[in-house]
Amino acid sequence: MLNQNSLAQLKGLKNKMESEKEWAQATIKGTQARYGFAILDDGREILVPPDEMLKTFPMDRVEVCIKPGKENRKIAEVHKLVSSNICQFSGQCVSKGKVLFVKPDLALVSRWIFIPPRSRKGVCEGDYVQCKLLKHPIIDGRPQAEILEILGNKDTPNIENLYCTKKYKIASGWSEESVKEVENLIEATKALDQSHRKSLIDKDFISIDAARTQDIDDALYAEVDANGWNLYVAIADPTSKISLNSELFKEICERATSIYLHGDLISMLPENLVRGLFALDENRERNAIVCQMNISDQGEIKNYEFYEATVRSKAKLSYYSVDKYLNGQADELLSHATPLEPLYQLYRALRSWREENELVMEHRQEYRWILNEEKQIELIEPYEKLLSQKLVEECMVATNRSAADFLSNNNATGPFVNHPGFRQDRHEEVKHFLNLHCENLASKDLNNLSDYREIITALSSNTQTLPLRSMINRLLARAELSIKPECHMGMNIDAYANCTSPLRKCVDFLTHIQIKSILQGKKAKMVDSKLLRHIEGKIQNVRKTVSEAENWLAGNYLQRLKLEGFQEFEGIISHINSSGFNVRLTSNGLTGFVDLRKDPEKFSFDKWTASLKSKTRKFQLNQLVRVSFDKVDVKNSFAANFQSVEGCGLEPKD
Repeated sequence: MLNQNSLAQLKGLKNKMESEKEWAQATIKGTQARYGFAILDDGREILVPPDEMLKTFPMDRVEVCIKPGKENRKIAEVHKLVSSNICQFSGQCVSKGKVLFVKPDLALVSRWIFIPPRSRKGVCEGDYVQCKLLKHPIIDGRPQAEILEILGNKDTPNIENLYCTKKYKIASGWSEESVKEVENLIEATKALDQSHRKSLIDKDFISIDAARTQDIDDALYAEVDANGWNLYVAIADPTSKISLNSELFKEICERATSIYLHGDLISMLPENLVRGLFALDENRERNAIVCQMNISDQGEIKNYEFYEATVRSKAKLSYYSVDKYLNGQADELLSHATPLEPLYQLYRALRSWREENELVMEHRQEYRWILNEEKQIELIEPYEKLLSQKLVEECMVATNRSAADFLSNNNATGPFVNHPGFRQDRHEEVKHFLNLHCENLASKDLNNLSDYREIITALSSNTQTLPLRSMINRLLARAELSIKPECHMGMNIDAYANCTSPLRKCVDFLTHIQIKSILQGKKAKMVDSKLLRHIEGKIQNVRKTVSEAENWLAGNYLQRLKLEGFQEFEGIISHINSSGFNVRLTSNGLTGFVDLRKDPEKFSFDKWTASLKSKTRKFQLNQLVRVSFDKVDVKNSFAANFQSVEGCGLEPKD
């Protein structure tokens, strides 16, 4: 029996321990290890031990008890689930004996989740699935899942695209309300409303696109005048029929863009609209928004005008056939010489102006994937951008520039595409870089258009051994959508917008809404920052989908080549950091990572020369290397892993 003093001491100790506890709500942050952290609302990070992490998933909102741990470090015990983002998820079925689990495809979640027999729905080991969480692990650390859909296995044709679109929750169908709205639109459109539109039926508009393209959203016409050219760019006009209050418009904003996967297309608009009612098809009268520009002999846009019009495209020409004609290799398009010749001369002037006065994207080798019947890569072949594609690109750039100027002059709330150039938080680093490599540029104003162009031009033409232009890329910011016009440093222009693809891109659709509001004498205030951030998030989600599906296909192709005896590849180092380097294969353009952290030699990273160096080897940005394919990193979005081959990167002995 304990005496009174002992009981008092125990009670005091208990009271002290209770007083040292703290209760709070927190968000769970996972790690690559078994432990995690509880992120409190005040910003503190409290360690969550492995046993407690078993009760949660990353990003769960929980109630925790914070108490002293070992070495005076506080720890968090998970006591109550507040909310969880884990509801439906993708994964692959795995087994242990006769017991089936799903290996969830979730960031920082490595444990398997049990599938009870009643919830399996005929799933087999190796199947890729969509699941629903049946039981959260908060009580006993043993989560359970139910199979919602079996997508297929590794041998299922197109499993890569199917799985990735499901994983990232890409919509493929349309709501009943939107379907009904589309039916009503088609039924109501018996004839074009031309009462307020300028008729351009007599102009010889042509469309130039890929041979199989059906969602044609632009057509071109140019004519020579005394001072240069008049360029007409007609753009499909879906906003003439789709109301901003409609369910269809809401779904357009959710999709944000058409998705071009290898072997698949998921359209932003219903196909019977994008390929029927709105597409600028050959020999069909269509509503359009037209940007008419006067271009000088030197290629400068002297003035422009936007208006609503009715057009009829005289021909749908392919990039390939137009390219052959422009290069004098074929004469089957002689009947279209009248619209093509002035367009070609105009293109040369526009391109020359941009090269002399602005910044034009650097040339990069492109590659074409040829798929077989199983929708796997059969062959990858290099190709050069066609002259016809460059022609269309210059006309689109001129139109988008005019749209930005038009929106800006009329105080519209975007959407503008801004590019700040160098990241604001890296300006000191940029200055140091320039002092090291191009001291004469270090005094330039990094926020000034002309100074920025001078820096980029000088780095691109530098004849030193270091690839300065490629090295500076890590300090550049990303372009962003905005309701205010600001400089697009990457193109070296005052403002930029996108308006030429309203059938494929929600941003362009919104630009049309704003342009038409101005034309109708209204204020262009239908776009706000919240909507643009939402669309940016959706576009980023699409990029992840496409990237992961492409990585998966590329990994399959590399594994096939390895089995066929192709062990080594030549490549160029495209990115480098303290862990290793990314390599782009010169034969097919595929990319992967070479991890040097496990190499027997220790490498030191020098960010000022973009190089990794050991006692015997050195790897430098843009260096030609030889690598062998190792494996596909499934947990890292199916990225390919390579290994440097023996002798690669060896420095010459003195």
